Amino acid sequence: MTDVDGNTFLDFTSGIGVVNAGHTPEVVVEAIRAQAENLLHLCALVGTYEPYVAVAERLNALIPISGKKKSYLANTGAEAVETAIKMARAYTGRPAIIAYEGAYHGRTLLTMSLTSKYALFKKSFGPFAPEIYRVPYPYAYRANEGEDAEACSRRCFADLERALVAHVDPAAVAAIIIEPMQGEGGFIPAPFSYLRKLRELCTKHGIVLIADEVQSGFCRTGRWFAFEHSGIEPDLVVTAKSIAAGLPLAAVTGRAEILDAPHVGGVGSTYGGNPLACAAALQAITFMESANLNNRAEQIGEIMMGRFQTWKARFPLIGDVRGLGAMLALEFISGPNDRTPNTVVPLKVVEEAYKRGLMLIRAGLYSNCVRTLVPLTITDEELDEGLNVLEAAIAAVAG
Repeated sequence: MTDVDGNTFLDFTSGIGVVNAGHTPEVVVEAIRAQAENLLHLCALVGTYEPYVAVAERLNALIPISGKKKSYLANTGAEAVETAIKMARAYTGRPAIIAYEGAYHGRTLLTMSLTSKYALFKKSFGPFAPEIYRVPYPYAYRANEGEDAEACSRRCFADLERALVAHVDPAAVAAIIIEPMQGEGGFIPAPFSYLRKLRELCTKHGIVLIADEVQSGFCRTGRWFAFEHSGIEPDLVVTAKSIAAGLPLAAVTGRAEILDAPHVGGVGSTYGGNPLACAAALQAITFMESANLNNRAEQIGEIMMGRFQTWKARFPLIGDVRGLGAMLALEFISGPNDRTPNTVVPLKVVEEAYKRGLMLIRAGLYSNCVRTLVPLTITDEELDEGLNVLEAAIAAVAG
């Protein structure tokens, strides 16, 4: 990136996970240009146009859910999450939704209600939507003393089962929405065993399982979608961000009977599935597939995690390094024997990195993490340069 003064920056944010396919990929730009000369807008509620249908068909083929599937297109991840909730409620006839501590699902009223991290996202914006119940996310690094990852997973699942007795009856729960890889919460992968047990629980009680893949989708974790690592099949998958390489587009994809549950006209969007965004998405998905960005994400992740582990040993202020593929984070603490979240150091690291020409952002329930979301088209040379800058920034702050 180049600013108005001619300073150049490496981007380790990807627009918060939007440009997995890189900034302005040529095939996407050309597709947008061609579509702009043909059709700018019609609205899918008014008439059907080919780019919308083609994107839906692509998503249906891409997302590994068995049986008949359908896709609905929206503008943003928040809009898609809301639509998924509406579909689940219409399908089950139930009101309640279960979400997780550390979750981020958007900033509209319903999605803000689902979102955790009160002070940053919810302060002064209440009252919030009702019938939302929150349970602990299996966050192994912040588990009880002496717990390993599997023990943490078992405890958190027991907390969920207890919530279905103490807080809401399963017969009242329309959906459980989970990020298989928490984003804003601190880049925390849900244990695969937890996700498999969650799938079994939802099937047992007729609860719709919604996977929020807005930030983790489209090759970011080394799979098209993060839930694939566990082998489960959600009922609905919400996607956005990198789906269209930077143009506003989101989707709900899943079991056809759930998408068909709302009455005709019950869900809709003026701009959702805009022809330009659809044209961009078709080429972005084709590019990600042909460039094998899943494999590239794994390569990037191996390189970065190797460096991160070295830094963890070198800098006592780094408490944990984690992630999947090229979705990685550093969690900062107060000292080698003090896991108290350090909220000062990450901000200083971001500032020091920016001074040195590297764009970064924070994450975490406590805002004590630095997340990395490099474009998956980054070269090894650029990656190494950026990691050197990040290391120098950490060293400058650590002293």
